[in-house]
Amino acid sequence: MIGICSSGIWSIPHISSFLELPLFKIRRLTTTASIQQLNSIAGWGQRPSTRLSRALAAKYQLPFLALEDGFLRSFNTGEHSPPLALVFDSQGIYYDCTGPSALETLLNSNDDLLAGITADVTRAKALLLQHQLSKYNHAPVLDQALLRGDDRQRVLVIDQTAGDMSVALGGASAASFSQMLTAAYAENPDATVYVKTHPEVTSGRKQGYLSHVQDDERTVALRQAINPLSLIEQMDKVYVVTSTMGFEALLAGKPVSVFGMPWYAGWGVTDDSQCCARRTQHRSVDELFAAAYFHYSRYLNPVNHQRGTIFDVIDWLILQRKMAKHYSGRMICVGFRRWKAVNIKPLLSLHAGQALFVKDAAQAAALGLQAADCLVFWGRQAPKGVAKLAAESGARLLRMEDGFVRSVGLGSDLIRPLSLVLDEQGIYFDPSHPSALEHILNTTAFSAAECARSQHLRQFITEHGISKYNSEPRDIALWPCTGKEVVLVPGQVEDDASIRYGCSDVKTNLGLLQAARAAHPNAFIVYKPHPDVMSGNRAGKLALAQALQFADFMEARLSVVSCIDACDVVHTMTSLTGFDALLRNKRVVVYGQPFYAGWGLTEDVLNAGAAFARRTRPLSLDELVAGTLLHYPLYWDWSLKGYTHCEAVLQQIIQTRNTLEAQNGLEKLRVGFVRRQLRKLNILAKAWIFKS
Repeated sequence: MIGICSSGIWSIPHISSFLELPLFKIRRLTTTASIQQLNSIAGWGQRPSTRLSRALAAKYQLPFLALEDGFLRSFNTGEHSPPLALVFDSQGIYYDCTGPSALETLLNSNDDLLAGITADVTRAKALLLQHQLSKYNHAPVLDQALLRGDDRQRVLVIDQTAGDMSVALGGASAASFSQMLTAAYAENPDATVYVKTHPEVTSGRKQGYLSHVQDDERTVALRQAINPLSLIEQMDKVYVVTSTMGFEALLAGKPVSVFGMPWYAGWGVTDDSQCCARRTQHRSVDELFAAAYFHYSRYLNPVNHQRGTIFDVIDWLILQRKMAKHYSGRMICVGFRRWKAVNIKPLLSLHAGQALFVKDAAQAAALGLQAADCLVFWGRQAPKGVAKLAAESGARLLRMEDGFVRSVGLGSDLIRPLSLVLDEQGIYFDPSHPSALEHILNTTAFSAAECARSQHLRQFITEHGISKYNSEPRDIALWPCTGKEVVLVPGQVEDDASIRYGCSDVKTNLGLLQAARAAHPNAFIVYKPHPDVMSGNRAGKLALAQALQFADFMEARLSVVSCIDACDVVHTMTSLTGFDALLRNKRVVVYGQPFYAGWGLTEDVLNAGAAFARRTRPLSLDELVAGTLLHYPLYWDWSLKGYTHCEAVLQQIIQTRNTLEAQNGLEKLRVGFVRRQLRKLNILAKAWIFKS
């Protein structure tokens, strides 16, 4: 076990996956015997807060393990995003040149650092440069208007925050920054010198060493947040003291002059103003990259929350960039209840302060809408005046709904979602108008890789019994139906928009049961009420006596997937159960126009529907799944505070459900009126103090 004194380290999501050893929290009253059983004691870098940890390690003659953020850390800063990369050093820490570190020892060795990973190093380096990935990745790319068009040469000088530990421990001081700036001017007499200050200096939180620099005929001070590699790409030469941007400049093939002793200096690839006698080897940039980013750093796989690779983190960061670009403006949500705002605000934007909640169109208009902004509302019908406001301002109009694999527990019980859909064209459950999902299914040329991924998803969902809410028991159905065809009839919320706008002849649960009995007079019919109706949260409850006029059994306990597994055919109006049944290769008879019908995969009773007329091509089941689960929804990881993939949400649902089942918590989540109301009150209490 590894001993942890710091509550901050203890709170890092999935820290045990990074360490791959059990963690032990050292408290004030922890016994000597307990500490003596530890393998090591960990602390954060060279911070003063590690004094206790280091003292305990020395007292009990245990190795001290220094932890630090990795070089490819996260999308946002530590204030907003947990780390996806960490370094672990039992000798020192990479930014401290006053003594050796595990990274320095590795680089100083005779080891072939590229052995067996040359192709991976080349690929990772190319991806970082292509997607301009850095330690933090939330800053916008360089606005070309910030550059002077008549530059003959451009030199970049990197400032750092005053008191930065990597400066003092990197053999530098305030004088080093003055020397660097002087050298940049002297060595490049024809160049424009661009001085990049740290974003925290711009925000006023900290001071920089070069904060005093102002624009003049040879100087441009860049004080705004800028993606590092997008800036470096426009430069001819880079000057640094100890900043990691110096190494990123090396990756981009730029000459780098260094005025401190960062981890990448002293190996023959930088122009150094000082030397470190310990560093005797010559290393290439690729070798430095392999040592720091492959051998020294550890990564988290954001999908399964286990130990991962640099490529897992690269994929995650590319996804965050894509989502941030797609919704780059403010997300202005109109008419949301406070409890819903609490549950969905983090999912709407990766940028702090970009998700706003207002009461009505008038409050939205007062915000001064711009074309990049989005007006967001729940469901099918926009609040009064919102559509007109969008048309006048040019803002995008987005309808929001839960995703198809949502959570463990009901949304109507205020359980926060793991997926949402944002639709600019319509909404998937309203067949009276086209939706983005329908457009995806009608037009996308799904690749072989996507179809293979869809097939894997179907197998995974089927194997683990996953549905939208995942709160009901998954026991095997034991119905008295020997020798008979089994027909499953899923009940629905009868005022649901998908029924109101997508059904004609059959539009009630009783009418659906009657139609199923007429089609299967000798079958064993099982009626499965909707969980929201059973919970009392929504309307549409069908009395047992009425249901049993046409059904042989009413199943109120088992999960819908248990019922699907035990049936031969599903009859539905527009229920998502029909889609769940298709995933499990069941026959599905449809009386409305749900999103999954009209593509040649279901038996559609209503042939003349408007939606069916728009659905112009047949789809394979894997293509339907690709459009519905891979392309249409957005998925969210609450622990990593970022967008994720369908596979990750499925993993999280299984973990949550299994944990609850082991503690009998699933039953408590599903039943017990008082218990459910108390849980709602807890969410409502958070909503009361919620700031829009």
